[in-house]
Amino acid sequence: MVVEESREIVVVLDEEERVIGASRRARQSLEGLEEGKPLPDRLVAPDHLPVRVPYEVDGRRETLVYLSAPGLAAYEELRAGFTAAVSHELRTPLARLLALLDGADLPNAKPLELIEQARAEVEQINELIDDVLFLSELETGREVVGLGTSPVAPVVEDVVGRLRERADRAGVTVEVEIETGFELPMRPRMMRVVAENLVQNAIRYAGEGATVRVGARHEDGRGVLEVADDGAGVAEADLPRLFERFFRADRARASRGTGLGLAIVKHVVGSAGGSVEATGGPGRGLRIRCVF
Repeated sequence: MVVEESREIVVVLDEEERVIGASRRARQSLEGLEEGKPLPDRLVAPDHLPVRVPYEVDGRRETLVYLSAPGLAAYEELRAGFTAAVSHELRTPLARLLALLDGADLPNAKPLELIEQARAEVEQINELIDDVLFLSELETGREVVGLGTSPVAPVVEDVVGRLRERADRAGVTVEVEIETGFELPMRPRMMRVVAENLVQNAIRYAGEGATVRVGARHEDGRGVLEVADDGAGVAEADLPRLFERFFRADRARASRGTGLGLAIVKHVVGSAGGSVEATGGPGRGLRIRCVF
């Protein structure tokens, strides 16, 4: 029970170096760990810094193996941080929703307005859950991203059309320029996910009066999908972190976005063999390029 509940990455081996027990954290963190079988070679390599503690119990010789690796520690920290961030992000709209419901009992309450505001909070919660589940599917390989190629123009034009009203409310102009017949190595659904998240991000953060340009073309033998705006931009120090889950630049902190859109873009594009980069600066807008 002590081993099972340990917060450390601990494995118990028998005399023949087979796994006979492991901590919960070890089972969650170490892929390929299986009782009755030896530890996979990659888990006992020097870079995993194994600490072995032999002992005897009831005449049997066993070994406690403590595994510690920078990569594992970073993964555990990321996983714990992700869980905490999801919890925090869900609590915010839930708290607002509860406040709206409590307000319905107050004198002079306007039920229809409260219902409309409550619906927006529920949609926010639903969007966050959908994004978290979609990321999970991508990471477990359940979604095949690069399956043939798809024309870009129909998908992008449909996405922009659907977001036109939102852009108008934000005071943002969206322009589209796509090379004739241009295709990218993604399924249409995945291309829609990328385009939608990029355009939504630009509409949400560029600022009133900004122009968002969506372009797709060949450059030096490579396929490029790009969304650029001439709006408020972000601090240059924040650019490398834009694709982290739940990261928000200062200007974005008051937004109701899930903080997962650009993380999803990076994952989808990477799974299709591409790369993503962000450039810009304060007052110089933001340009996000997906290169295949």
